[in-house]
Amino acid sequence: MSLSKPQSDTLASTPEHWQGQLQLEFSHLGKTGGETGSGETLLSHSHMQAPLKVQRPFYPEGREVCHTVMLHTAGGMVGGDRLSLNIRLHPQALALVTTASAAKVYRSSGATAQQTTQIHLAAGSSLEWFPQETIVFDGAIYRQDLRVELEANAIWTGWEITRLGRTARGEKFSTGEWRSRTEVWQQGRLLWIDPQYLTGGGEMLDSSHGLAGYPVIGSFAFIGQIVDPELVTKARSLFPSSPSSNSQAGATRLMSGLLCRYRGNSTTEVRHWFTQVWHLLRPVYAGRSGCVPRVWQV
Repeated sequence: MSLSKPQSDTLASTPEHWQGQLQLEFSHLGKTGGETGSGETLLSHSHMQAPLKVQRPFYPEGREVCHTVMLHTAGGMVGGDRLSLNIRLHPQALALVTTASAAKVYRSSGATAQQTTQIHLAAGSSLEWFPQETIVFDGAIYRQDLRVELEANAIWTGWEITRLGRTARGEKFSTGEWRSRTEVWQQGRLLWIDPQYLTGGGEMLDSSHGLAGYPVIGSFAFIGQIVDPELVTKARSLFPSSPSSNSQAGATRLMSGLLCRYRGNSTTEVRHWFTQVWHLLRPVYAGRSGCVPRVWQV
């Protein structure tokens, strides 16, 4: 059976929908006598149901951090599709998870396309969650829910980048619906919640309190450790201020972390800034410099 769907401009929900699942577990193996370093992180368990799968893990910065790339083999989501991701890191495991390409959500005839992600980080573990951007076509109805559970001394670093409409083709998000909800908990205590909701053609797309006419929005969050105010100032200074860019960005401290926001015109610009902020923070919380996933350089 083919895992591909037609990618027409008016793709709508069909009688058969994808019910994709992806379960990943990462485990840390300590070093044995005579070995150097801090052991290794392995993808110790994986369960995949089409259209979701992962590439073979790789280790561009040594065996301590496991880099994993997720794939959506159907090429995009339509109304009625349901994707479920469950990611668990065992104690001391260190992992970076990204996607092979931008996600696409196509026009719907009325049904909702939905992705639900559950992440559990055990004591001392760290997950860097960096999916590439999501392109929400005009007329799409999309909802994504992300819940992160942190145990003691666990750290989650993640971003979400969304483009509303294919602006390169002159398309605006005139109809449809986009919902996003992120929750981060630690031992029964809510650390951060971020519900967002936009309707196609709604006033919040152009309001100064919403997107102010910009098609690209992004959020970067680092949660699990108190951040020095000096790092917040440095994060703000990393945003490129050039005459050619009229995008807007900001950074603030969270109860146990840092939050960066972006609204502008360029997914390349926001990802560059978020990557620079990640490079700023990583030596502080991980004791190592940033290592850009090779799939981003393709």
